[in-house]
Amino acid sequence: MPSSSVAPRSSGQIPSLHDLLRARQPRVRVTPALIAVNVLVFLAMLGSGAGLWHSPNGVQLSWGANFGPATQDGEWWRLASAMFLHFGLLHLLLNMWALWDGGQLVERMFGPLRFAAIYLLSGVGGNLVSLVSHHGQVVSGGASGAIFGIYGALLVCLWRERASLHPQEFRWLFWGAAGFASITIVLGLIVTGIDNAAHVGGFIAGALAGLVLAQALRADEVQATAPRYAAAALGVFGVALLLSQIPPPAYRWSEEAQARKEISEFIKDDAAIAADWQRIFADSRRPDASFDEVAGRIDASIAQRYEENFEQLSRLSSNPALPSAATLATLRRYAQLRRDASRSLADGLRSKDPRKIDAAWALEQQARALQASPPAMPGQSRGPTSGLSGRE
Repeated sequence: MPSSSVAPRSSGQIPSLHDLLRARQPRVRVTPALIAVNVLVFLAMLGSGAGLWHSPNGVQLSWGANFGPATQDGEWWRLASAMFLHFGLLHLLLNMWALWDGGQLVERMFGPLRFAAIYLLSGVGGNLVSLVSHHGQVVSGGASGAIFGIYGALLVCLWRERASLHPQEFRWLFWGAAGFASITIVLGLIVTGIDNAAHVGGFIAGALAGLVLAQALRADEVQATAPRYAAAALGVFGVALLLSQIPPPAYRWSEEAQARKEISEFIKDDAAIAADWQRIFADSRRPDASFDEVAGRIDASIAQRYEENFEQLSRLSSNPALPSAATLATLRRYAQLRRDASRSLADGLRSKDPRKIDAAWALEQQARALQASPPAMPGQSRGPTSGLSGRE
């Protein structure tokens, strides 16, 4: 890692780059602030159910991870929020080490405001490349895209200043940074679960931002404007190209979130209806209880509520790509069977018709079979909470 290693001292009239930068900016403020934000977010996520060593995708999504159906459902801010989320302690520590190591040097090279801009542009750019590369099917988060952008800007600055640096110092810093970036990308090809698309996208975005935001390290230097304009134009073209290549999401995350909410509410209501049914059954044994009274209570407390649940579930999206689609279909059928069974039982009691009571029992048996077989009555619907994740 170039900035934390002790670079060889330069000789002659060429001052050390480290000494020059430290003299110009003795302290760095943005780098430790970014590290603090990442750590605080991680601690807050631990308090909301994230694991110390591995964080479920559901928690990541609720905190703003990058995921096609959610990001493309009007939540484009996820391209930025995802860079502050981490999937576990090791993921966080490795990223914060790399950020501290390279961030100090790059912040001194570009200044705090430009450094912050490079960090944010690289993180957003990397997440946009990830969204396109993975067709929006991966839940991704992490600071690596932004960190790779820092190293991209570092390499651009070192190459631009190579003539004014001692050759040994240039080789030490340039090839150290290039080696780190290359090895990490190769590891991303070998180790599953690493979002290499965000790494590459962040690196390119950082290099372009480094060209656009370049500033002279020495007072007598004059910065050429042509590379700035070329890099800016290339960056705008790249963003436009990426936006045009984003595939349409298979479903909208707001529809999936609504489906999960309704599933949870139905499960709670079904338990309450079951308790009411037990009370009705117990009261039906009273000597003064009539068939008409019991039938009326079944209609009002059982059949009507299942009818309302069935209608509510039927109003939800029928998109088969929804992770909760199979669960919704099962619950709609379950509510329909419970409704029909209750109505048939109430009609049978009023008319004292054993055939209708037998029919109600048969429908009840079908409903119980659905309740006992997956995916009927799940505690949570399947989907991205158990799907792929991309760690940056």
